[in-house]
Amino acid sequence: MSIQQNLLDIKSTLPEHVTLVAVSKTKPVPDLMEAYNAGQRVFGENKIQEMVDKWEQMPKDIEWHMIGHVQTNKVKFMAPFVSLIHGVDSLKLLEEINKQALKNNRVIDCLLQIHIAEEESKFGLDEEELSALLSSTTFKEMKNIRIVGLMGMATFTDNQNQIKKEFTHLKSIFDDYKNLKSDPSLKDEQAKQICNLKSISMGMSGDYQLAIECGSTMVRIGSSIFGGR
Repeated sequence: MSIQQNLLDIKSTLPEHVTLVAVSKTKPVPDLMEAYNAGQRVFGENKIQEMVDKWEQMPKDIEWHMIGHVQTNKVKFMAPFVSLIHGVDSLKLLEEINKQALKNNRVIDCLLQIHIAEEESKFGLDEEELSALLSSTTFKEMKNIRIVGLMGMATFTDNQNQIKKEFTHLKSIFDDYKNLKSDPSLKDEQAKQICNLKSISMGMSGDYQLAIECGSTMVRIGSSIFGGR
C-alpha cells in the first residue's frame, strides 16, 4: 500500500470535525511529500531539530505540530513557525513559549497535556496542577500564547475498557473547562481569551477510533500512514 492510499483510507473513516495529524517523525522528506501531494497539510514531529529541518525544505502551507516532550531550551528554534504545541505540561514551559512567541511577534497555540494514563512514564498535569496553572496570575498575564485544547495519552495496554475510561476522563475535564464551570477563578475575560478550548487531542494509530467515539477532535497517526518505524 502506498502512503497516499493509506492516507486516503484513514481519511475516509474520519468524521469531518476530526483533524488528522500525520506523525512523520523519523520519516524522510520524500515520504512526507507523498502525503503532502495526497492533500495532507498537518504533520506532527517529536524532535524540534528534525521539525526545523523539514520545515526549511518543505512547502510553507504546512501546519507543523510539535507532539513530543518539549525542552524549554529548544522552544526558540520552532517559535517562528510551529502551528500547535501538543505537550505543554508546566507553567515554566508556557512562560518560555510565551517569551519566544513575543520575540517572533506571534501568538502560539498550545494544548495542555493532562496525565490520564496509569503509567508513571507519561508526562502531563493532574487536575489540581491544571487548575493551579490556569488560575495563576502568571498565566493570565501571558499575551502570546493561546490554550486551544487539551491532550492526553492513554495507557499502553490492550484493555479497551481502561483506554476508554481514560479517554472519557479527559473528555470530562475538557467539558468542565470549556464551560468554565469547575473553576470560578477562570470567569474573567482574560482567562477566557487565553483558554479558548476547542480541540481535544487523543488517539493514535492503535486506538484512534475509540478516541473519536469518546470525543476526540484530533488524532495522531503515524505507522498506519507511513508504515512501521
